[in-house]
Amino acid sequence: MEEKRTPTPHIGAQAGEIAETVLLPGDPLRAKFIAEQFLDGIRQFNATRNMLGYTGSYKGKPVSVMGTGMGCPSMGIYSHELIHFYGCRRLIRVGTAGALCPEVKVRDLVFGMGACTTSNYVRQFRLPGDYACLCSYPLLEQAVHAARARGLSYHVGNVLSSDMFYNPDLPQTGTDWARMGVLAVEMEAAALYSNAAYGGAEALCILTVSDSAVTGEATSAKERQTAFTDMMEVALELI
Repeated sequence: MEEKRTPTPHIGAQAGEIAETVLLPGDPLRAKFIAEQFLDGIRQFNATRNMLGYTGSYKGKPVSVMGTGMGCPSMGIYSHELIHFYGCRRLIRVGTAGALCPEVKVRDLVFGMGACTTSNYVRQFRLPGDYACLCSYPLLEQAVHAARARGLSYHVGNVLSSDMFYNPDLPQTGTDWARMGVLAVEMEAAALYSNAAYGGAEALCILTVSDSAVTGEATSAKERQTAFTDMMEVALELI
C-alpha cells in the first residue's frame, strides 16, 4: 500500500495547499495564465519539473490549477497524485483538441462525455474487459448549462485519447473514428476518467478545438496558451 506522503515525487505541495477542485491544462503556462487572469489571492504550490501549480479563489470559492503535460502517462501521474495524496475530488481538464467531424469547428467547445483511446493506459487496471471511460454527469450537466447561458458553440460526445500527436494515418483513422461519432482527438481524457473512477473522484474534459483534421485550419501556439478563455470560464463555474 502506498504511503500518502506529501510532497510527492512530482508535486511539491504540502497537504492542504491544493483545493478539492483543480483545473488541469496540459500547458503549465496556461495554468499560470488562468491563475493570474481569473483567481484572487493566488499562491504557487508547485514548480517541480516546471509543472506550474497555483491555488486561489474564484468568486470566493477555493480552486487550484496545475499543468499536466501531454499524454495519458503524464496525466495519469498528476491526476493520481492529486486524488490519492491531496484529496482532490473534482478534476477538470481544460485542453485543446483536433476536430474529426465537419460539424465541429475551430474554437468550438467540446465536452468529452466519453473517451475512446488507442492507449494501453486503461488496460493496466487489469479489468476483465474493456472499460468505458466516462465523465462525471453532474459536472457535464453544469458545463452544458454554463456554455448555453453564454451562447457558446459547443458539442457533447465521445473524444479520442490518442498516444500519437503526429499520426501518419490520421486522415484515414480520423475518418474511421468520425464514422463512429467521435468528435475530436486529444491525448489525456481516458487516463483522467479512469483514474477518477478508480479514486472515487469526479472528472470532466473541456476542450477548445485548436485545429481541424477536416479543413486543415489551425490556431497559433500563443492563442492556445492565452486566448481560449471561454472554456476556462465555463470550467471555473463548476467549482
